[in-house]
Amino acid sequence: MAVYTEVDPDDLATLVARYDIGTVQSCKGIAEGVENSNFLLETTGGRFILTLYEKRVRADDLPFFVDLLGHLAAKGCPVPAMIRDREGAAIQRISGRAACIIQFLSGISLTRPTAAQCEAAGAALGAAHRALEDFAGARENSMGHGHWRDIAAAAGDLDTVLPGLGAIVEAELDYLDANWPAGLPAHVIHADLFPDNVLMLGDRVTGLIDFYFAATDYRAYDLAVTHASWTFSRDGTRCDPARAAALMRGYAREVALTEAEVAALPLLARGASLRFLLTRAHDWIHTPADALVTRKDPSPFLARLRRYQAPDALDLFKA
Repeated sequence: MAVYTEVDPDDLATLVARYDIGTVQSCKGIAEGVENSNFLLETTGGRFILTLYEKRVRADDLPFFVDLLGHLAAKGCPVPAMIRDREGAAIQRISGRAACIIQFLSGISLTRPTAAQCEAAGAALGAAHRALEDFAGARENSMGHGHWRDIAAAAGDLDTVLPGLGAIVEAELDYLDANWPAGLPAHVIHADLFPDNVLMLGDRVTGLIDFYFAATDYRAYDLAVTHASWTFSRDGTRCDPARAAALMRGYAREVALTEAEVAALPLLARGASLRFLLTRAHDWIHTPADALVTRKDPSPFLARLRRYQAPDALDLFKA
């Protein structure tokens, strides 16, 4: 979440008037994430999130996201509904951008999850995967393995981010291209389930949010993304065995991975680390200086990549 595009108060009032959610009381930018412009919208009818879509989210993909969240909600998963106006429309336009008003969910995004919270997150991910097995929608993963070379090229000179990073990335791309698994179970996945995309109250998950990277890919890759983002120290140099085991234990309560999926986890986690290393490096180089957004340091994902490259990396996934 972030703010790239400002909203005129009169335009906002006109937009909100299409809904049965009261009148605007306040609208404040949220300076987190890097993809869309997000605002905490408070009306006489309650709290909502106003999202303006830009950068990597295409307006043509929005019906997919509306259907996806509706499917998950119908299956009992804690996801935020996209609010529909009086005419049944969920997708709007404001400030020259496609936009949605989204249900506000209670809960706190974590910065240092405990083992119990990791277990709850793993179970919530597994439950979402079970719910998505019969989801009819599909979307290409534009941040998936087949696109990482293009993302690296678009980032520019990676050595300006970290000395020698260009050569490291090239070598890893070669390795992943030669060894990426085929035929693993796949369906639509979240693909970005970092702790800041999970809302919790205590050890209970109250919300899975920010599905704008959701796409069709291996479910085990989604688990690898979650493992990389939930179980490491902030600098990425150490994987906490208690948190890692708890995450895997929670997931296993909902989904039983195949032997091939388990064997592929270190490789998939290398790919997940590279994906976030590349996109963070891209944003580090290209984010406008005046954007209300916190750029994220790519180096912790280089550290994760190195850890997943180690011969004992499979041990990191033991429950």
